[in-house]
Amino acid sequence: MSTLEKLFSLEGKTVVVTGGAQGIGKVVATKMAEVGADIVIFDLQEEKAKEAAKEIHESTGKRTAAYGLDVTNPAQVKEMIAKADEDMQGLDLLFNNAGIVIQKSAYDVTPEEWTKVINVNLNGEYYVAAEFARYLKGKGKKGAICNTASMSGHIVNWPQEQASYNASKAGVIQMTKSLAVEYCKDGIRVNCISPGYMYTDLTCHVNPEWQERWMDMTPYGRYGQPEELCGAVIYLLSDSASFTSGTDLVIDGCFTAV
Repeated sequence: MSTLEKLFSLEGKTVVVTGGAQGIGKVVATKMAEVGADIVIFDLQEEKAKEAAKEIHESTGKRTAAYGLDVTNPAQVKEMIAKADEDMQGLDLLFNNAGIVIQKSAYDVTPEEWTKVINVNLNGEYYVAAEFARYLKGKGKKGAICNTASMSGHIVNWPQEQASYNASKAGVIQMTKSLAVEYCKDGIRVNCISPGYMYTDLTCHVNPEWQERWMDMTPYGRYGQPEELCGAVIYLLSDSASFTSGTDLVIDGCFTAV
């Protein structure tokens, strides 16, 4: 193994990926398996999660498992982490990636819609991160967590109106910093990534006029690809980031720089 491979190897580690059945989660999970990790997928879409896990196993040869999970249910989060631990003989790292968006004016969004977004994006990420940290501490293990925030936690997206999403992702950034400070004494690192406009199955169907405006506002003039997030997540979860915690890594093609 070369020095470069050693720097970013996840060999011997088992990574839990929430929201790993499709999109960014699946792409990053696949790449982490390619650099040595065994993969556990948690997703509300259980069958789709199992299909993704099977594909990753077949393409990389790494051990995989998949479970249905509602991240807004703390009791279920605890149960599934315990089950995955038993099935995989231990867990080491977490890519905390489940999330949703509702694009609706603050004049019109209902309390139920607001609560749904906050519950998944902020509360759900907290429930999973906190339970995973409790698991690590209980096992006497060091580990790392990478949460998924968004550039929307730094700026207000336009022309789409999505106050609930923006607020939830700003909360994830501050939560990440807070947990990083609390957990450092136990050897548990916590960081997050803040992607910009990424080309996924969801964004490619958005209003074309919005897409054109987004690209005009992005200095790189294009979408990011999910594959362009993999290196950041792998770094933040790898031993190369042993002194990196409480960091939000913005990956947005300079959108927030101008």
